Amino acid sequence: MLREIDVLLDDSTINEITGKILGAAIEVHRVLGPGLLESVYCVCLRYELAARGLRFTIQQHIPITYKEVTLAASHRVDLIVEDLIVVEVKAVAALVPVNLAQALTYLRLTGCPAALLINFNVPRLMDGARRVINCER
Repeated sequence: MLREIDVLLDDSTINEITGKILGAAIEVHRVLGPGLLESVYCVCLRYELAARGLRFTIQQHIPITYKEVTLAASHRVDLIVEDLIVVEVKAVAALVPVNLAQALTYLRLTGCPAALLINFNVPRLMDGARRVINCER
């Protein structure tokens, strides 16, 4: 069964939104450079997303369901942009496989079609960016 969003969503929509997010991240990286804390990059990225007219939620709680039981525990994602794209901000030496696994889990839990892992601790931002697609949709 298709959800309403599945009918309205196509690759060009995802590409357009992720392009705007990456443009915002590039601007933050251009101004600040690498070497700061994730929290600093998150605040600046939110500023740039708002300047581009993108809607987003901050630190959205994602409930954890285990064997059809919703637990008292939850997890938070850095940003969800336009109710479609999970954005996970990092400031690490390098993205590692667990970062990709985390993004895939967030996609499964949120039902979002795509995620961006953005590592600001690199000389060139696009070398630290990974786009992840939710293949379970």
